[in-house]
Amino acid sequence: MSMTATSQPLSQVPLPSHGHVRNPGTPFDLGEVNAVRVNRLASERRVSSLPGRRAVKGDAQTAWLLKAITCIDLTTLNGDDTEGRVRRLCAKAAQPVRPDILRATGMEKHRITVGAVCVYHRFVAAAVDALRGTGIPVAAVSTGFPSGLSPHAAKLMEIEASVKQGAKEIDIVITREHVLTGNWHALYDEMKDFRAACGDAHVKAILATGELKTLRNVKKASIVCMMAGADFIKTSTGKESVNATLPVSLTMARAIRRYHQMTGAKVGYKPAGGVSTAKDALTYLSLMKEELGRDWLEPNLFRIGASSLLADIERQLDHRLTGAYSAYNRHPIG
Repeated sequence: MSMTATSQPLSQVPLPSHGHVRNPGTPFDLGEVNAVRVNRLASERRVSSLPGRRAVKGDAQTAWLLKAITCIDLTTLNGDDTEGRVRRLCAKAAQPVRPDILRATGMEKHRITVGAVCVYHRFVAAAVDALRGTGIPVAAVSTGFPSGLSPHAAKLMEIEASVKQGAKEIDIVITREHVLTGNWHALYDEMKDFRAACGDAHVKAILATGELKTLRNVKKASIVCMMAGADFIKTSTGKESVNATLPVSLTMARAIRRYHQMTGAKVGYKPAGGVSTAKDALTYLSLMKEELGRDWLEPNLFRIGASSLLADIERQLDHRLTGAYSAYNRHPIG
């Protein structure tokens, strides 16, 4: 198992890096897209062993869980969101772990925050204000999230409006019809337009993989979006009936590896929807390390879109110290 214990003292675990290097994109290459193959049975067999091989214990487990926190896009995307809820979420993002837990682990002198806060456009300005001085970026979902069926011009205006309000990251949703009909050039052109509208803000392409029918479609869509300049590829909106899964994540990770081999550019990965336990987070970190390497264990190349995950990780850290699981209400999120 490549997910092994660190030889460093816990207090010397490297701090997260939030710096991003943009993906410049490449010209559209239909030959590369048509060459995509995915062995579904082999993919399922590969990922089926991951949870059982999770052999991280003691201080190493604590370090990995703290690392997972730095890769969370702490998210609220509910119809009943309010500015007050968003501001409370931002406060939790800036101090995601109770101070007594950090003191007990020897990490109280290290600044641990989540990777970003993800909200609807309506709350971008409030989130930017609440996070001022923390260095935590605001990510805005856009382009007719979650269906992606708004007029194209309206999608571009929504991106530009969120960037103007201060969003540093934009999570766009692709038009699934382009994938399901094999109109790969249309997907490329759409993604290029989204990338241009983002300006200096980084763009995460949400594929809504649960609606793309096959792993081959998932891999093709991943390659096309990266060709068009996506800085991250992301599984889901969290609103589909099927969201992040390990076979899909393996497929997308291998698409990232292929694109890196083609261009030298490193593109990030974000599973979203259904990653809700500390055990899940460790499994995804293990997959990233084994398939893509150490660089993809930092928030500039790996994020987990989640709302309830942080509370479970904090409970696991508390359990490590006390030997008992605390109630969720002792680890409020927002």
